[in-house]
Amino acid sequence: MTTTKNDLADSDARQVTSILSDATSGTVEIRFLGTAAFEIVTANGVRLLIDPFLEENAESPIKVADLGQLDLLIVTHAAYDHLGDTLDIMKRWPDVMCIAGVDVRGYLMAQGIAGERIWSSPWGMKIAVAGVTVKPVYSRHWSYIQGPDGVPYSSIPMGYIVYASETCRIYHSGDTALFSDMKLIAEFDEPTVGLLNVGFPRNHLGAKHGVPDYLSGEMDAREAARAVEWLGIETAIPCHHDDVKLPEIVEFAARVVALDDVDGAILEPGQSHVATADAGWSLSDTWSAES
Repeated sequence: MTTTKNDLADSDARQVTSILSDATSGTVEIRFLGTAAFEIVTANGVRLLIDPFLEENAESPIKVADLGQLDLLIVTHAAYDHLGDTLDIMKRWPDVMCIAGVDVRGYLMAQGIAGERIWSSPWGMKIAVAGVTVKPVYSRHWSYIQGPDGVPYSSIPMGYIVYASETCRIYHSGDTALFSDMKLIAEFDEPTVGLLNVGFPRNHLGAKHGVPDYLSGEMDAREAARAVEWLGIETAIPCHHDDVKLPEIVEFAARVVALDDVDGAILEPGQSHVATADAGWSLSDTWSAES
């Protein structure tokens, strides 16, 4: 029997479809945990955490000990407020898988985590782990960490597209600066929801981790609003903050309100938004620019 390229393409398509086959009738829940941490429950019931910065995050409504069912961790880069409690979580829950860059993979393996539990894929190479499809995409930032023995680990940082249902594609920007190829992400990946870094937290721990103060985040409100336009998303959720009344978040909300065909969901740490195939989200669900 001869296998053609078309047969292989059809097989790949069936595999992706099977991963999302239970997603069409379900909902997707996104809960903001402060800074860049999010809990997402996909339409087929996969529970994942992105950038699980919980213990040092004073605004997070949950800590590591509070976690129940957990299927997957996704880490954008090795900064303390993004890698967060990944190591502790993986030690406590030995069945949890992780998607991360090769530097994070090397660091976690050096701390005793089995390599087969950590999947690393470069920009553009879509993978399926723990029942969810994820595509790493470009992030204009850096990723670096030192192990307890002083060994450095560094590689490319990540953004991600999480295929949470057949109609909900979530883009997490990591800590990226603005870049014009966001237009290509819009064209080829068609994200519907953007979790976008805007400014920096009021109660950041930069001084503890080697950066006493910041004059700006990687994207300010104006840049993040431009990212919303370039990405073509339907719903914009700002992150990398701990208070919706921060000036950058207030300005971002006002700029998103002024855009056509975009809803803003401005979440306090602990708040959630739910997406269905029939219902969108709006800024008024949680907070308005006039609040």
